[in-house]
Amino acid sequence: MSKPEPRKPCTMRWRNLWRENVRFAKRGWGENLSTQFLAVLTRDFQLSVKDGDLQVINGHWYVTHTGLLRLARRKRCSGIHVEAVDSLCDSAASRFVLKATVYPSKNSSGFVGYGDADPSNVSALVHGAEMRVAETRAVNRALRKAYGIGLCSVEEIGTIPNPVENLPPQNANGNGNGSGPKVRDRLCQIIRQHKLDPELVKAYAVDFCGTKTLREASREQVENFVLQLAGWAEKDRNALLCQLNSYSHPKQEVVA
Repeated sequence: MSKPEPRKPCTMRWRNLWRENVRFAKRGWGENLSTQFLAVLTRDFQLSVKDGDLQVINGHWYVTHTGLLRLARRKRCSGIHVEAVDSLCDSAASRFVLKATVYPSKNSSGFVGYGDADPSNVSALVHGAEMRVAETRAVNRALRKAYGIGLCSVEEIGTIPNPVENLPPQNANGNGNGSGPKVRDRLCQIIRQHKLDPELVKAYAVDFCGTKTLREASREQVENFVLQLAGWAEKDRNALLCQLNSYSHPKQEVVA
């Protein structure tokens, strides 16, 4: 009787990742979540729920910008080029269309994707950053084409549910609950606890407060931001990471 062949390491790795993905997905989005599609995404693309590669909104799976960039890195993507489509852009109306070309290998002719953004199809939290959103959407579409992912990315949909709308209004006196240093300490604690990117959090805070720099924001505005950031991080960290990723500034050329 011949001995059974040992499992291939790659098979074991994806099965272990799939079990981890199921565990984190059910913990974050409920026990009734279908895992059949998750198994395919895990096997074919090695996407990780824990690392924020995937997101579930209204029962539907989405890939994230983080997940696509991590996939491109694993696949040794040769480069990404992004340019504005000037004829379709209107900076006065904050309407931008960008074209991204992904080169999976040095000899590839490239896979093209377009992304558009204007105040009508982005979250109110990122108004003023429509060009960056359009860039992220263009890169996402090009990466999905290059690696055969038919799943829509979360950044391509119009908005992400905003937990700020559910917060109670601040007291009329606007004094807050603590001094400036305490607010900064609390913000640093949230960043460390939930492993957030400080620069992306800062960019998010500026948009949230509606000021050109964080120094111009009032103490009340910063306290409200810290309050909502803490609540969102505790309730749905993956959704928060998706929001923060919209403030990233990927380089035009990325060579692995």
